Amino acid sequence: MKIQIDRLEAEECRLALAEPRAIARGVETHANVVRVRLSGGDHTGRGEAKPMEHYGDSIPNALSQIEAVRPLLADGITRETLLEILPPGGARNALDSALWDIEAKQTGRDAAGIAGLPALRKIVTVYTIPLKAPAEAALVAARERSRPLIKVKLGHFSEDRARLEAIRKAAPGARLIVDANEGWSLAQLLEIAPIARDLGVELIEQPLRAADDAQLDGIDVGIPLCADESCHTRASLDELGSRYAYVNIKLDKSGGLTEALALAREADARGYGVMVGCTNGATLGIAPAYLLGQLCSYCDLDAPLFLAGREEEELAYDGSELGWSESRTWGRP
Repeated sequence: MKIQIDRLEAEECRLALAEPRAIARGVETHANVVRVRLSGGDHTGRGEAKPMEHYGDSIPNALSQIEAVRPLLADGITRETLLEILPPGGARNALDSALWDIEAKQTGRDAAGIAGLPALRKIVTVYTIPLKAPAEAALVAARERSRPLIKVKLGHFSEDRARLEAIRKAAPGARLIVDANEGWSLAQLLEIAPIARDLGVELIEQPLRAADDAQLDGIDVGIPLCADESCHTRASLDELGSRYAYVNIKLDKSGGLTEALALAREADARGYGVMVGCTNGATLGIAPAYLLGQLCSYCDLDAPLFLAGREEEELAYDGSELGWSESRTWGRP
């Protein structure tokens, strides 16, 4: 659907995290996001994205790309056109999300219906334990032991076994998945996989650097592997082959819900399991990912839980279960 836009607003927002969050390649204290408002007639659509520095994206880059689109908006733009004029990344994600929102308001159709999704179900998200010393990680796991699914950040190999064992002991009833964020070598993966399997780990995300994926050819570690940094858009699927059983789709990698839905459906058609992930941000950024989560076996949409303050809520979290909140406006007529 071509949408005429009368006004575009874009800004950077700096959202404090409740505590620093570490993964294998660094520590974050804030979620620095871009927010977009698109107005057409009496309607306004909103979107949020977090440019991912790991892929060369940034707030200034996203704002520059958004500004470059401004001259095209008055004549009308479609989400499909957006895929052609902007690369995957934060700018396209924020604009795409806002276009979904304003289309829902202009047409009187919920975004889920526009996406061709049936009646939505609540979904269960992982609860992520960041990269901490084993004793500290165990304290978090003990506090969150009633969570049905815990995601463990690994990737500092010298302590990874102790970290994983401590978390399993502290949360014996939780299902576990782990994410190395490209932090291991093949030898380290082969060493820790049997240990992880014995501890009940059911999925390993991105064990090696994406550039080293070829080393996974013919490798079976007894636990399904999930491509994260190795999978961005539909074009990534041709490179994955049989190295991975799952793909982790993030809107900031795919450049928005439009491409993410197409990627999820194509991945499923090719026999991959699908996971939806997220970067740090508020529920406005997670709202379109909740729609994608309807097509996924695993959902990692816990980012808003780790913010220091909560804003207006698009999603309601009940423990690890989430669904639309009563105050939700995104994607709603």
